[in-house]
Amino acid sequence: MATIHFTELTRATPEQFVACLTDFGPGRRELFGNSSDEYLRVHAKGADHADVTEGSGGIWERLHYDWSDPHRVVMVTVDSNVWGGGSGHTYTFTPLPDGTTRLDVVVVREGKNLRGRVTGLLLGSVGKGVLRKALRNTVRSVEARRQPSPEPHDPTAPHTR
Repeated sequence: MATIHFTELTRATPEQFVACLTDFGPGRRELFGNSSDEYLRVHAKGADHADVTEGSGGIWERLHYDWSDPHRVVMVTVDSNVWGGGSGHTYTFTPLPDGTTRLDVVVVREGKNLRGRVTGLLLGSVGKGVLRKALRNTVRSVEARRQPSPEPHDPTAPHTR
């Protein structure tokens, strides 16, 4: 079993990050590189939880998402073609005095078959860098998404100087 922990700083608020984590619409891969639209299926969604299948590259998992705590999202693997046991992800958000948010991510991977055990072993060693890069890409994408769109120019509005 591999347990991998990452810490990142982000300019996104916990609310903004949770909103992205729990947006299961098309284009999810833009935020989460390991979540291809072809695998994405929302089985159920409530105000603070969801049951979702997602994956990519031949690996999929059905996750129970719980975001009832505004500073934590817990994703428990309930079914997968490679992951079993206590597999899942936990995202914890800590707002900091300077306006940034500390993001702590714990990924647990317990293989349920040979492919899962080998993949988990690789993720826990050489694959850790790949996961870190993916998380940094996600942080950048969430930050870019949180930026307000510029107001469209209204040619009839009075000019002020």
